[in-house]
Amino acid sequence: MARRRGETWVYLGMRAATYLIVVVVAYIIFDIVRGGAGTITWEFLADVPRKSGAEGGIFPVIIGTLYLVIGTILVALPLGMAGAIYLTEYAKASRLNTYIRLAIITLAGIPSIVFGLFGLGLFVIFLGFGASIIAGALTLACMILPIIIVASEEALKAVPPAFRDASLALGATKWQTISRNVLPYAVPGMLTGSILGIGRAAGETAPILLTVAAFFLPRLPQSIFDQCMALPYHLYILATQLPDVAKARPMQYGTALVLLILVLGLNLAAIMLRGYFRKKYRW
Repeated sequence: MARRRGETWVYLGMRAATYLIVVVVAYIIFDIVRGGAGTITWEFLADVPRKSGAEGGIFPVIIGTLYLVIGTILVALPLGMAGAIYLTEYAKASRLNTYIRLAIITLAGIPSIVFGLFGLGLFVIFLGFGASIIAGALTLACMILPIIIVASEEALKAVPPAFRDASLALGATKWQTISRNVLPYAVPGMLTGSILGIGRAAGETAPILLTVAAFFLPRLPQSIFDQCMALPYHLYILATQLPDVAKARPMQYGTALVLLILVLGLNLAAIMLRGYFRKKYRW
């Protein structure tokens, strides 16, 4: 009786915590939408910023953010999935591989400012890229790479070994087995890790602050070696660096709402792609 009562209290506590989290997140989203909906106009989305971002629009800021996110995806997604495939399907059990996995898990929890300093030292200074889109994208890719590898590795391990054994027994090569009998069923789980990484990359400020972000640059970048403005850093500037912060509050909420929509849009696209693969490859 006492044990059952204890289980009931634990269940109620977990349920209450879940509802509390949902309520807090819903309130944050509601507050951003309420404060920024009136600011979202065509002029706001298509115009360039003026007076250090206190007036005008955020079109170069949106484009700069898209460049960074797309560059990060192009670098981190193939490398992360390739690394997970090697560790799961090819690498043999050894002390070295154990240390590699431990290092990857450790990197996934390192603060983003550390990755920013790493990107500053390697890409900006040592490789000579300077403060540029390519330096920022590579830094963000390094930051989300451990997340993608860990999630992809777990998704690959979830595929039953019988799928591999049956394919190999029929004479298929190792890569044919992986590409045709493992990856199609692991892709939904691998995309889940990618969704988390993409969302984190799109909303980070510290790494881009040291590698790419410009305080005020009301024009579009001409190449990957140019600086650009980005939504997270622009929001930070609007909230902390302007003389009259209260006057810039509509711009703050509008920028935050656009960033929220961008992240949700990227996540929604990835979720739809994941759902497509789940329906196509059922097991």
